[in-house]
Amino acid sequence: MSGKTLPSSFLKNVMQNGVGRHVCQLQRVTLSLCKSSTGSATARRFVEEDLLDFTRGNPGVVFYIKPRRHKKPLLTAEYLNGYKEQIEVSRCSKDEIAQWVGLMKGRSGTQIMKLRKEWHTDTPSIQGTWHPFMFKETARNVTDMKDKGLSDCVPLYKSATERILEMYKDQQHQQVGTAGEQSTLHGAVDGDSVQINRNVTDTDHSSDSDCVQSNSQQATA
Repeated sequence: MSGKTLPSSFLKNVMQNGVGRHVCQLQRVTLSLCKSSTGSATARRFVEEDLLDFTRGNPGVVFYIKPRRHKKPLLTAEYLNGYKEQIEVSRCSKDEIAQWVGLMKGRSGTQIMKLRKEWHTDTPSIQGTWHPFMFKETARNVTDMKDKGLSDCVPLYKSATERILEMYKDQQHQQVGTAGEQSTLHGAVDGDSVQINRNVTDTDHSSDSDCVQSNSQQATA
């Protein structure tokens, strides 16, 4: 089949499989073989030696053995999306049959197509294609690659030592603020006491002057 007739598509996955939890898309495998023919000898060896290990490692895949007299061994895979694939294994060795079964288990069940691009996104961004330096500082574009600052480890979380130092600094700031408030309070109290003393002194002077004025008036009379 030429490249023009081969169907092409973008890179995609079935139901976003693997983004969260991977679900094996292979649902059922059927191996049709003959119990006595020479062409099914390697298929019978696969059933006797390797089939039990495959079923133990993949409990979610159902494996059927279908005896067919005087028929070539045929391997049929059925996927969750309804796609079926058949491979004739009459000329394959036991290891090659195991490889075919492993390939079927790893497939997504979609038809093999030619990829138009090596990358594809369903929601393109106006910012362009993402790259490792997309949200980094622009100064790194002109920074020498031998700079030691580029190899420094940038932890995501603060260490216990850094947290203790921050707590100590906060306590120091709180103590300084408390001392300043106390000094301001003492200054205000001292100012009030001085003002009260001044008022008392002024009152005493005014009373003395009143007494002197009353005595002078009586003497004149």
